[in-house]
Amino acid sequence: MVVHTKDPQSTLARKQMLEFTLVNHPIDCPICDKAGECTLQKLYFDHDNANSRVDTPKVHKDKAVDLGPTVVLDQERCILCTRCIRVCDEVAGVHQLEMSQRGDHETLGTAPGAKLDNPYSLNVVDVCPVGALTAKDFRFTMRAWELEATPSICQGCATGCNLEIHHKNERAWRLIPRHNDDVNQYWMCDDGRFTYRDLREERLAVATVGGLPSGWDRALARAGERLAAVLKQSSSLGVVLSATHSNEDNFALAMLAKAWGAGRIFLGARAAVPERADDKLRDADVNPNTAGVNAIAKALGLTLGSGADLEEAVNAGAVHAVVVLGDALGVSEQALARLAEIEVIAIASHERGVVKQAKVALPVAAWAELAGTVTNRKGLVQRMHAAFPPPGQAIPGWEAVVRLAGATGVKFSWTHAREVFKDMTGKVSELSGHTWVREARPLQLRFAGSRG
Repeated sequence: MVVHTKDPQSTLARKQMLEFTLVNHPIDCPICDKAGECTLQKLYFDHDNANSRVDTPKVHKDKAVDLGPTVVLDQERCILCTRCIRVCDEVAGVHQLEMSQRGDHETLGTAPGAKLDNPYSLNVVDVCPVGALTAKDFRFTMRAWELEATPSICQGCATGCNLEIHHKNERAWRLIPRHNDDVNQYWMCDDGRFTYRDLREERLAVATVGGLPSGWDRALARAGERLAAVLKQSSSLGVVLSATHSNEDNFALAMLAKAWGAGRIFLGARAAVPERADDKLRDADVNPNTAGVNAIAKALGLTLGSGADLEEAVNAGAVHAVVVLGDALGVSEQALARLAEIEVIAIASHERGVVKQAKVALPVAAWAELAGTVTNRKGLVQRMHAAFPPPGQAIPGWEAVVRLAGATGVKFSWTHAREVFKDMTGKVSELSGHTWVREARPLQLRFAGSRG
């Protein structure tokens, strides 16, 4: 059988169907959030690009319909494709959207008294081919063609959904899912999409000593002085690896802990959230790299204690100094207060939690600002790319560890994350066989047109 798709008859049929679809479609592309990435725009310029022959008034429907906490509907723009209904039914597993009425009065909406409210609701915005469904979070903020897209990995939980960071002017504006059949297919949960907000809040942009800005040289000198006395009795030194940081950051600090002969090694992590787990993408472990840290510790012969173990050691006075990667420890408020009484050196991207108690705080890049890898719950090692530079004096976490090591007389020769990765894959069997993927270049989002 031969199917012709570009012959005059087929081309005319597509053009007629496109014209029929546009009969009542509003020509408001200049104010539509979907402009620049709209399927209808692309088809119009590819297959039609002709003036409308309709001289009667268009059918008007409700605009700015509040469907729920995350999505707004413009019924006039809807082309009644029902993709969003299928996403709710098949991806989210709940029937919350449906069509009502008939003919040119047919509309998308929810049942009376119901809302579009589920953990995967924003996927309906992705599948909408036009600007009918828009995200409240992104609505009227940036134009699509002004954004650059950089591939990365979601930091919301241990699933490790593949995503794109859409950014402009060194700021992330939204996260959207990136296709990977082995991890998240085409989808992503709402919580994961909102993790970009954390990139803007409570950032640690300068090195501090005693909570006051100091610069790297003074902070490293002070850290070296404070650690020198403790390293004479290294059993009283604690080191906290982080399930929220990259494999490279953790490997560097784990190697430094071995070089120091640190007496106690702990795993810092956000507390699990059992109620968020489902059989789709959401995991109870809200840390992106728990599996990676455990693999590194096992390969290097380190026994990891929990947050509870750290709290017990602090309360018992068994540790006199703690070097902490990240700001998540998994300890109580009382333990945080006790940490203020001992030497705490923090290597962190945000000024919160234990970082506020630190005698010395070294600023490092957040996940969207660095090149590195994380390991998801299935043991899959996935690559992150830097979308934009970190603020102020912040540098990659592994580089901060190299500088701290130098301040204590330990020398590491790493000058790039790929070198850390190479040494790590040579020592950690779970990571062996992986290669460093070259740096991704931000891609300009394709502009489909300016008219409907």
